[in-house]
Amino acid sequence: MGRLDNKVAVITGAASGFGEGMARRFAEEGARVVVADINIKGAERVAKAIGPNAVWVQTDVSQASEFDEMVGVAMDAFGGIDIMVNNAGYTHRNGDMLAVDEETFDLITAVNMKAIYHAARTVVPVMEKQGGGCILTTASTAGLRPRPGLTWYNASKGWAITATKSMAVELAPKNIRVNCICPVAGETGMLARFMGEDTPEMREKFRSTIPLGRLSTPLDIANAALWLVSDEAAFITGVALEVDGGRTI
Repeated sequence: MGRLDNKVAVITGAASGFGEGMARRFAEEGARVVVADINIKGAERVAKAIGPNAVWVQTDVSQASEFDEMVGVAMDAFGGIDIMVNNAGYTHRNGDMLAVDEETFDLITAVNMKAIYHAARTVVPVMEKQGGGCILTTASTAGLRPRPGLTWYNASKGWAITATKSMAVELAPKNIRVNCICPVAGETGMLARFMGEDTPEMREKFRSTIPLGRLSTPLDIANAALWLVSDEAAFITGVALEVDGGRTI
């Protein structure tokens, strides 16, 4: 028996990085997975690697109209949604907060914040009809211990954490649990933006701030996410779980 047997999970940003790690790990534990990403080739690659228990859909989470299609694919393929993972994310490059243009700021808020709202509006009615479910958001240690250089990204992740806690309280009577995970910087496509530049020296600077001495990996995040969406965490809601090697202590 897998820990997610008979569960259907929709994961945004699942074509790479943390999202791909979750998609693969959830499938290993028996879940049927909808791999949603704006990157068509990447989403198709991950779904094909998983096999018949996965389907893919192109989803731009900055667009409200994309969510109905995403949910429709899940319902047509697997007949329900038990787990919704808001994992897609975007950031500006590390640097002066005043140098971030409005277009970039708007995209950060659309992907990191408003997408959670759109997902809730489409998925909560499905979960309520089924008798419950689980919503998980990939937030960040940046929302807990902000540092200079990523101000607008930090703010978006702080919003995501507060939204998680508020949603958890409001949706608890519907038997819908809502949690988020707060990874430290990891080996993903956004790492260079987080650091400002990807150099050995900059990587060492980031590693030196993490007590366990390394960056996070997709598997680290996937294992934490797996527990939070599994029935083992049935009494856990409203939590912002730090997966950070001690970074936020």
